Amino acid sequence: MRLVIATCSVDYSGRLTAHLPMAPRLLMVKADGSVLIHADGGSYKPLNWMSPPCKLTEEEGVWSVTNKAGEELRITLEEVHSDTSYELGIDPGLIKDGVEAHLQELLAEHVQTFGEGWTLVRREYPTAIGPVDLLCRDAEGKHVAVEIKRRGEIDGVEQLTRYVELLNRDPLLAPVRGIFAAQLIKPQAQFLATDRGLECVTVDYDALRGMESDVLRLF
Repeated sequence: MRLVIATCSVDYSGRLTAHLPMAPRLLMVKADGSVLIHADGGSYKPLNWMSPPCKLTEEEGVWSVTNKAGEELRITLEEVHSDTSYELGIDPGLIKDGVEAHLQELLAEHVQTFGEGWTLVRREYPTAIGPVDLLCRDAEGKHVAVEIKRRGEIDGVEQLTRYVELLNRDPLLAPVRGIFAAQLIKPQAQFLATDRGLECVTVDYDALRGMESDVLRLF
């Protein structure tokens, strides 16, 4: 993890354009290659960011962050106040609360919630950047990555985006599409998911709990 506090301006060009005027900000470069720009006030979310896989090129007074789609974050540095790196090591991952974990278990048992003819490949499907909640096959036999949240926000969409991009590099799985499933999905998250070609599904937790499981049990 690299943390840089700098007076800078930021220009994004890609599916749209955006500009952050010159001001003091925190630049965060994570080990997975992502670059995030934060301000001291407002939301906990970054003002702008570039998700991996992306490439950071540093020149005198300018950072250029590009991804495979040709999008660019151009960061112009007027003054660097601090530049520090830390080795955080491997994170043990998020421990989900009881409702979210139970929701994942219920959807694993009732994958036909997403469509007739669906089958479960595996819960907590392992990847290099963390486990995918559910890996399924749809009625046509194509793989689908499902990310499950109790409350669907932009962070969950970003997480699913990274999983789908990574899984599509595996020729044995591709093409892989993504579904973002939650009890409640915020409008901003739904817009971002749709823009990235991901499907959103609102799940009724109470209705799922009332279903009779399709999984064979001894008792």
